[in-house]
Amino acid sequence: MNPLSVLIGKAVRRVSRMRGGGSALPGLVVERLDPGFMARALSDLEHGVVVVSGTNGKTTTTKMVVELLQGQGLTVFTNRTGSNFTRGVAAALLGEVDWRGRLRADIAVLELDEAHAVHFVNLVPPRYALLLNVLRDQLDRFGEIDTTTRLLEQIAAKTTDTLILNREDPRVAGIAATAHTASVRYFGLDASLRSTFPNDDEMRGTVGATAPSSLEADVVLAAVAGNSADFLIDGTSVHTDLRLRGVYNIFNAAAALATARAVVGSTASTDELIASLATVEPAFGRGESLTIDGLPLELVLVKNPSGFRLGLTSFDPAGCATMIAINDNYADGRDMSWLWDVDFASLGLGGVGMVSGVRAYDMALRLAYDDVTVGAVDPEIPVALKTFITGAAQRPKRIFCTYTAMLAVRRELSKITTVEVVS
Repeated sequence: MNPLSVLIGKAVRRVSRMRGGGSALPGLVVERLDPGFMARALSDLEHGVVVVSGTNGKTTTTKMVVELLQGQGLTVFTNRTGSNFTRGVAAALLGEVDWRGRLRADIAVLELDEAHAVHFVNLVPPRYALLLNVLRDQLDRFGEIDTTTRLLEQIAAKTTDTLILNREDPRVAGIAATAHTASVRYFGLDASLRSTFPNDDEMRGTVGATAPSSLEADVVLAAVAGNSADFLIDGTSVHTDLRLRGVYNIFNAAAALATARAVVGSTASTDELIASLATVEPAFGRGESLTIDGLPLELVLVKNPSGFRLGLTSFDPAGCATMIAINDNYADGRDMSWLWDVDFASLGLGGVGMVSGVRAYDMALRLAYDDVTVGAVDPEIPVALKTFITGAAQRPKRIFCTYTAMLAVRRELSKITTVEVVS
């Protein structure tokens, strides 16, 4: 390890944080100075590296896996800022390693963007890989979904021990046929829930591959009722209440449980895993609930048709003031045509109080086609948010937002309420 590059990286990280800069900049610096930094820092972990990738749910699922493993007594390193490029991992490492570049952890659990994960696994082959789903997302970056599938296949090819795959996604489940790992495990759904989580072909009403649901799944989500869930684990039904909100988060809880069981093995206590799962709070901006004037304000991240659809399904609009903020910056994806693949009819009864963001007028037009009344449109998020909060002073509030819009909303909300600081 090059101590000088570590010290420079740590110094850049400290200055960047003092100035409120981006969390990935120090990682970019250390990558340029010392391309082998990550591989060396992660090389001596007793349980190796877990990579979490896929289109939807990476951040919350990574958080769940981390807390489940911590509940089993492991010291876990993770890129908790949600900066899921390789430079984000490097930046997170700079905050944890000593000046010699040594990391004190038993295992690393890393969320990685599908494309950047390929670069990462070529540098650091993971011991475990959790692959969640393949859905249309950021077409300007990834192209069509078959391209994303190829990226996940490359992650699988570099995985040395166990793959954990979504049985209900035919493209993900099919990766097992080309994998060379020692073990493949699946998480899945009870048949009664499959219509709630259509794969990309089903969502568009096209004919595509069918998920091989006859595959034996290590963990199955059997039932969902509000914030409660029943899981089938080793043939035994387990019920739990959760702090997570949204049916998509609860399905990803099955993925997290299957991953933790793969890592810990026969020593895993189902009761202990479920107890840890029950305490997991939503990741920032992913169903996160804040308090404004004594009333809840929920942030719901949306970035593709499936995510927005499940967000609308998961959160009842009745009695709640709604705002939508849509940006088209690089981290959001520049192509917003996917908004036309979302059915917004459920918002029709109460309407949408405010639409904001760079693509505010595109969003307002889309809502008009579904006969959803829009109270106001203001592309400037700080102004729009203030107007929205003032106009809905006596009501619970919910904001659906793309990634960079969510960051802007949280930044403004931090001025008037307690917002978790993600460092």
